[in-house]
Parts: sequence; C-alpha cells; structure tokens
Amino acid sequence: MSGTSDPVGWGILATGKIARSFAADLALVPGARLAAVGSRSEGSARAFASEYGDSGTRAHGSYEALVADPEVEVVYVATPHSLHLDGARAAFAAGRHVLCEKPLTLRTSDAEEMVRLATGHDRFLMEAMWTACHPVVRQLGGELASGRFGTPHHLAAELGFRVDAGPTDRMLAPELGGGALLDMGIYPLTFAHLMLGEAEELRGVGTVDGSGVDLDVAIAGRYPGGVVATLHASMTSWSTRAASIATDLGRVELQGDFHHPTSAVFTPVGHPDQQVVLTGDEPVIGRGYGNEIVEVDRCVRAGLRESPLVPHAQTLTILRQMDALRADLGIRYPGD
Repeated sequence: MSGTSDPVGWGILATGKIARSFAADLALVPGARLAAVGSRSEGSARAFASEYGDSGTRAHGSYEALVADPEVEVVYVATPHSLHLDGARAAFAAGRHVLCEKPLTLRTSDAEEMVRLATGHDRFLMEAMWTACHPVVRQLGGELASGRFGTPHHLAAELGFRVDAGPTDRMLAPELGGGALLDMGIYPLTFAHLMLGEAEELRGVGTVDGSGVDLDVAIAGRYPGGVVATLHASMTSWSTRAASIATDLGRVELQGDFHHPTSAVFTPVGHPDQQVVLTGDEPVIGRGYGNEIVEVDRCVRAGLRESPLVPHAQTLTILRQMDALRADLGIRYPGD
C-alpha cells in the first residue's frame, strides 16, 4: 500500500457521464491520480483511460480486474444506483476504500449492509455527496449556525430538468432506481439537512408514470425549531435550480445551481447596502467534485473510516427519508 506522502491511486468503476465529470476534476487535484478504470467493455475502459488518465493509467475490461489492481487504493463506484452495493462489496473484499455515487443504494437496508461491509473490512466509505463538501455550502452552514443571518424560518430548494430519454434509459427504469426523487430530490433533502438539521416531518406528493417512475415530486418539511421547507424535484421541467433561506433578519439566496453554487448572498431587510457575499473559505476545484476528492484523500491518509462532512449517519438519514417519501408516493422498486 502506498505511503502517506504518495499520490492516492484512484480506480473508477464504470465509464458513464458522471464518471467523466468526476475524472475531469480528479485531474485537477494535487496528490491524486487516476490509477485505473474498469468497464464491462475493455474498449470503453481504454478510451476513458486515454482521455482522462496518464501514461500509467490501466484499463480493465471488468470490474473484478479493476478492484484487484494493486495501484488502486480508492474505488469510485459510478454505476447505476441498483448496482452500487455489488460494486462496493467487491471493492471492500479486495481491500479498497470506496467513494460511492449518490444515493448510496436504492433503500436504507442495502445502505446499512454497505456500511456493515465497510466496517467489517476496516475500509473507508463515503457517499459522493459533493454538495456537502462544497466550500460555499460549508461556509453558509457555519454562518447560519452562528446566528449571523438571524433565525431561519423557511427554506426553499428545487432541482429539475427535462429528461428526454428513451424508455430503456436508466432514468426511466424502476429496477435501476430511476425517477426524480433519487436523482434530483436527494439534493434539496440534503441541503435542508445540512442547513437545518434532521427533519422532524416530511410529506411528499408527486406524479408517477405508468411504469412506476416518479416524474415530479414536491416535498413539505418541518425541521427543528419550527422551520418549514418546500422542496421540489422534476424530470419534466426546467426548474430554477435555486435555493433560498428566509430568516427574521433577511434572506439568503444561493447563486447558480444551489447544489454547487458560485456564492451565497445574505441581504438584510431594509439594508441592501449591507449585503454579505460568501464565496467559500477555500477554492472550488473544477466543478466541485475536486473538493469531494480532496476530502476522501484527506480521510484516507488520516486513517479515518468515514468523513465528518458526509458521515454514515447522515447518508442513512437521507435514505430513510426517501424510503418514507416513496411510500407516500406509492413507489416500489424490485426487491422492496
């Protein structure tokens, strides 16, 4: 195994769209390198390694070969949701640490099994919730908790875009966890959790198509201190992707897409000349996946088994919320 001063060797399991975004940011992180990539197609792995790796990046035509690669310390699992547990299980069995795409699994019981596997193999595990590692979001959470912006009373967040895909696309496949809640809804739920704490009550309504896939979801929530939240996720329409927090002193608005914002602006009522602009206490690396990678590297080199920014308990809490919201909406996945 590599020493603490050596670059962290990453292996990317699967070569889809999210893996490509992640790999582009990985190349920007000092002390991290793409050691190997694995795909069910060796040709796809070779093309990915050529585009995003260096001359030493190895391409594997199977996931089994990837996790067995001795240069790989951390495996980034980038398969569809329903395959996350299998990929993580193989990585842990091979002695690798794991960063797993969100949501960690389709349901809480599977996520609890993944955490048990990580603990049993004494390996690091983190859900790839880049929003929780984003410098602007982290700074806003600290300022909000300090009381500087007053007492929050309402949070609003929405994430949606029109998904134009064929009937076989993973976003429209119940067996792969397709739907607005798991792909988009996890972001407003996580943002509200980071800003307000664990929800005391959540209720969901939505539109579900004939195959059982949720297309639009609206969530009403009550959080500690009587704060209320309105959250929205959509696969059919172009939402603002905005978030705001109303307090007794003014209003916080996130600039850009709220789940990876460019800044957060607090405007006190009656004093627009006293705006406070938050841009983070450290630079955003790439699109923001780079900050997530830095956190994993830091934890692995420090010998940690979970991240304080994305602890297992937080990941499991959000999954329990989504399980309950699926029950509200009447959404079931194979295996439920």
